[in-house]
Amino acid sequence: MTIDWHTLNREPSLPGLYAHAATRRKITGTTLPTSGLRCWVDVDAKRLAAYRKVCGFADNNLLPPTYPHILAFALQMQLLTAKDFPFPLLGLIHLSNRIRVLRPMGGVNRARVSVHVQNLQPHAKGATFDLVTTLDDQLGPLWEAQSQMLCRGVKLEGEPVEEVLASTLILTQVAQWKAPSDIGRQYAKVSGDYNPIHLSSASARLFGFPSAIAHGLWKKARTLAALAEQLPTANIEIAVQFKKPVRLPSEVALLASAAGSSGELQLIGAADLEHMVGHWRPVA
Repeated sequence: MTIDWHTLNREPSLPGLYAHAATRRKITGTTLPTSGLRCWVDVDAKRLAAYRKVCGFADNNLLPPTYPHILAFALQMQLLTAKDFPFPLLGLIHLSNRIRVLRPMGGVNRARVSVHVQNLQPHAKGATFDLVTTLDDQLGPLWEAQSQMLCRGVKLEGEPVEEVLASTLILTQVAQWKAPSDIGRQYAKVSGDYNPIHLSSASARLFGFPSAIAHGLWKKARTLAALAEQLPTANIEIAVQFKKPVRLPSEVALLASAAGSSGELQLIGAADLEHMVGHWRPVA
């Protein structure tokens, strides 16, 4: 796939993008755009500190492995609300996320973020695509991620192919924490992601949820913060699948295999309800 890159001089303004998202509710096609967006962004120290606090990361002078998603959010919003993107942003479901930390992310004050979409595939409930995000510094590639997104109601030819992550190692409980009723609003303030399904029960019900649910990337960030002492800081791939949503408020438990270059994790709730599964391993 050849990507037609467009370089921006500054980060897009989120209020205008949210206005675009609110007015687009229809599927307009079944072809993904071949364009991508790039922009140099600065790391704001205060925003980073607030993100660490909400997600549980200690200040070790490294960017948290999930933080590049925050740096990329405005670019992702612009890409997914553009006229040539065929699906409405509101209502997209985040199925899985895979990040690769290629080099230690220490001393990163400015970086180039790139975003594009690819890999449109049929799904039992619609169609999926990958939102691809990369982070480069002056030395080259630093971090990359793929978020698999589902748009319900899209009809594509072909048989759905679904990758299923399942635990094969012995897992033991390593942490437990509460997801308070306002964690969606807390995360929105540090991420810029004001998706209504995370903010309150009233706004979540507009999209078919009985209560607000925790953001998938907050769940992953909170998990990686809890596992920080046993995960490598670079040359690591961390993949998760989001299962049952965490309804707010809730209490969850994190299970993981032994520390090492490879391992598995699972986030569960009451009655062993599975919220998230995943693994980590060296970058291939």
